Amino acid sequence: MCSLFFLFQETCILFRLARSIFEGVHPNCGSTHFIELGLFLLQISSMQFLNDLLKAYLLRSIDGNKFYLMATDLSIYHRGGWQGSQATVTGSRSLMIWESSDLVNWSEPRMVKVAPKEAGCAWAPEAIYDEEEDDYLVFWASSMVSSNGKEKGLHIYASKTRDFRTFTPSELYITRGEERTIIDTTIIKAGGMYYRASGDGQITIESSERLMGEWKVISTLESLGLGLTGKDVEGPEFFKFNGEEKWGLLVDQYGTNRGYLPLVTTNIGDTTGKCWRKPAAEEYSFGRLKKRHGTVMPVTQSEYDAILAKWG
Repeated sequence: MCSLFFLFQETCILFRLARSIFEGVHPNCGSTHFIELGLFLLQISSMQFLNDLLKAYLLRSIDGNKFYLMATDLSIYHRGGWQGSQATVTGSRSLMIWESSDLVNWSEPRMVKVAPKEAGCAWAPEAIYDEEEDDYLVFWASSMVSSNGKEKGLHIYASKTRDFRTFTPSELYITRGEERTIIDTTIIKAGGMYYRASGDGQITIESSERLMGEWKVISTLESLGLGLTGKDVEGPEFFKFNGEEKWGLLVDQYGTNRGYLPLVTTNIGDTTGKCWRKPAAEEYSFGRLKKRHGTVMPVTQSEYDAILAKWG
């Protein structure tokens, strides 16, 4: 696999997803420069949902024969903006899911209710294959009212699936406390360990030997000396560079409204900061449109050519 496919949320006014690709085929495979592809509109006329979708995630099936696209069912624009929108109180408890065998032709979307009935939303879904159980762990953020009936927090809930059609009942996966918030979790496997990064006031990184095992906090972006806290960035997304023992962590600079910033490391488990680096501005480019809340995924040459032929 020599190139990377990138999917992101460009705006919440229209339901549209832009696709970009790393300049990875030649000559700079694995660089952090993107080229723009065309915008496209998935067919949504037959679905009943909240008028828009945010925070999409793209996953290749473990057998390589199918792709799943998941998105948050949420329209802040149609709610009149964030202030007073009650997006975490009366939001959708469903995810929107599409399937494709080639990244060009997509199924009709389906709405899958995953969050507990007491939840006020289901945000920022992601998924990862569980090697031990031969299924997929799907996880997202849901708000819940605390036991005192007054305060609420956002927590990470999870469900298992083998086909992205039927899901096990959701369970609490990560919490920082009843009245605290954790969102935007991303998980990757590297060097026999699982790592996850989440927004909880910091961008906190944890490690575990098993997806459903015990996790321990190992660092934050601030403790690594990168000068970033949860007030600066959100929406972390892990990915691996092609052909290198090097990983990236994309974070959305929402504090300054500048979109993605790439962070690079040769060891996600490093706690000293020596293996982490914040590239200089001239070292990367995401094109003219602001990128955030997306996915980086390796694609084959034929997939790359098909995407370019369709949207290039």
